[in-house]
Amino acid sequence: MRALRSLAYYLAFYGGSVLVVLACIAMLLIGSRVQFRTTVDSWSLWQRFCARHLLGITVRVEGALPPGPVLVVFKHESFFEAIDLPQVLSYPGVFAKAELMRIPLWGLAGNRYGLVSVERDQGAKALRHMIAEARALSAAGRPLALFPEGTRVPHGACPPLKSGFAGIYKLLALPVVAVAVDSGRLYHRWWKLPGVITYKLSDPIPPGLPREEAEARAHAAINALNRP
Repeated sequence: MRALRSLAYYLAFYGGSVLVVLACIAMLLIGSRVQFRTTVDSWSLWQRFCARHLLGITVRVEGALPPGPVLVVFKHESFFEAIDLPQVLSYPGVFAKAELMRIPLWGLAGNRYGLVSVERDQGAKALRHMIAEARALSAAGRPLALFPEGTRVPHGACPPLKSGFAGIYKLLALPVVAVAVDSGRLYHRWWKLPGVITYKLSDPIPPGLPREEAEARAHAAINALNRP
């Protein structure tokens, strides 16, 4: 039964994703920014719908964001939370690998939505450009989202945060909310399992803390649901 439900999910979700991609291309060419955003967000809604009705996966959010500008850092265990971001945050500006932004059409769509390109070995000029983009999105009232581990990790793993988190935290000078996610228990495998994916939001970590303290608090918070 688990295999059949997973196969049905793959057929439905990825089949629908093709239609969303085509719609996004159309909105890039002829639509407004609001229409494009709505189309992108529909992909996230479609994933939740398929997860709920085909896999038996529901979502629970514990905690809430503070008012005002904020940097939200997420545990990253599966593709689920990456696609689900617009359901957790309202119109987020997302830090994304620069390699993704170089993919034809994807990069154009990312720029249109508000992805912030992150160069792994960035010089001072690239860093200034990245921070300027992030500040502009934050000033427009959009929360900023970052996966500080840099890539997906198995549920139960607690790798150190990438050094980029400390630089972004220092330069943006925003409060940080760390989000623990346990999607890897259910979603990070071929045959997915029914159950509840939980997002657990931490209390805000204030700006201006020493690097070691900020990293330690964010690291502990994103691993709050990390049961082997």
